[in-house]
Amino acid sequence: MARYRQLAEKCIQDIQAGRLSTGDRMLSLRQFARQHGISVSTAVSCYAELESQGWLMARPQSGFFIAEPSGVMPAPTWQSFESRVITPATHRHRTQRWCGPLGTAHLALDKATRQALDRSLRRAMKRAVHTLTQYPAAQGEPALLSALASHFTQAGFALGSEELVITHGCMDAVRTALEVCTQPGDTVAVSSPCYNGLLDLLSQLSLDVIEIPSSAQGIDLDQFEQHLANGQLQAGLFCTTHMNPQGITLTPAQKQRLARLANHYRVPVIEDDVYLELTHREAPPLPTACHDEGGFVIWCGSVSKTLSPSYRLGWCRPGRFLPPYLKRALGVPTLVQCAVADFIDSGAYASHLKRVRHQLSQHKAHYLNYLSQHLPEGSRVTQPQGGLVLWIEVPGLDARALGKAAEQAQLDIRIGPWFTESARYRNCLRLNIGLAPDERIEQELARLMTLIANHCKR
Repeated sequence: MARYRQLAEKCIQDIQAGRLSTGDRMLSLRQFARQHGISVSTAVSCYAELESQGWLMARPQSGFFIAEPSGVMPAPTWQSFESRVITPATHRHRTQRWCGPLGTAHLALDKATRQALDRSLRRAMKRAVHTLTQYPAAQGEPALLSALASHFTQAGFALGSEELVITHGCMDAVRTALEVCTQPGDTVAVSSPCYNGLLDLLSQLSLDVIEIPSSAQGIDLDQFEQHLANGQLQAGLFCTTHMNPQGITLTPAQKQRLARLANHYRVPVIEDDVYLELTHREAPPLPTACHDEGGFVIWCGSVSKTLSPSYRLGWCRPGRFLPPYLKRALGVPTLVQCAVADFIDSGAYASHLKRVRHQLSQHKAHYLNYLSQHLPEGSRVTQPQGGLVLWIEVPGLDARALGKAAEQAQLDIRIGPWFTESARYRNCLRLNIGLAPDERIEQELARLMTLIANHCKR
């Protein structure tokens, strides 16, 4: 981590811990530089970082001061409930006919990334020219398997290339995992709220669900274990890092326990880790699969959120389910695999992630600041440490009516009832923060605030 960012993180920790208070004057740039043994330019970068995130404000002729809390709103309430088996309904009503900046969880590629991808694609074309008339290997191109294994090993999650299978995106990886370890009529545990795409997938596969309550630390693993002990579950399916839609990340202790439960009860847990690398800080946490000793955690990921959904490229570490998983693999286009392998090996992917993490941190600060000023009084919003979404709870909101009004206005949003098979989250919605705020997004946000105000019970 760059030195100026390390110092910025330390200042933020001091503010959050109360060691620095709103209105306190910061040291001058020269004093700050001398105190920490850094150059004045590094001090400038540190203060600029803090100012961009809303922690500092500059006063002409006076210096820098700790800013008034901006965008700090209470977190949503996570209520406990008794889980029960539910048969998912058909969810065609959840599919939008269009995609807008606030609804679909995605980010934009900057010029540097687009140019690097173009170079990787050109190099891949030259290298793969002799294999383009052949069907791709079912497990994946060796170059990409090796690049991914090296990439995640360097991040602290030791992987061998032979453990991975390349897939057509993360949803394809999850679908295949479900097909391998369940049968129609089986029951799968999911978090509540749960990404609506996963609920749709479970419905398509004729699988029942048990929704496990969310908590500030992750999910209610005591209830999950109770269902495991009762023999009610054939699998678990959880997004564990920067969860969609609630933005929560399971604590390291929860991830360790989740892996132990999967192995103790010999029930596969499918880990949807598509947001793992989109931390708003410097380095991502480790996945649950890192703690898996018996191969019962099936780890799935992709570049759909970190890079481009149009590549339709993902991967899976099936663990002990590798043989049956491979039997269902059809192979992914060779050229796409080679291009992504080159993009990773060239260092462009790591550079891209570093920029994206910083950008998302700034985006989050902007969106939170806007919401704190415009949402109805008493509203609650998550403060995620990563990912692309915010979960919003508005007192008195009729989310279904909001959804209908938004559809008529061609405003793309995701309402809370879409993320459950129960009657919960009727006053909630999810918001994408992956795009830099611009005039168009400001207009969309203003339209959304008007609709929310019109559909809140007074």
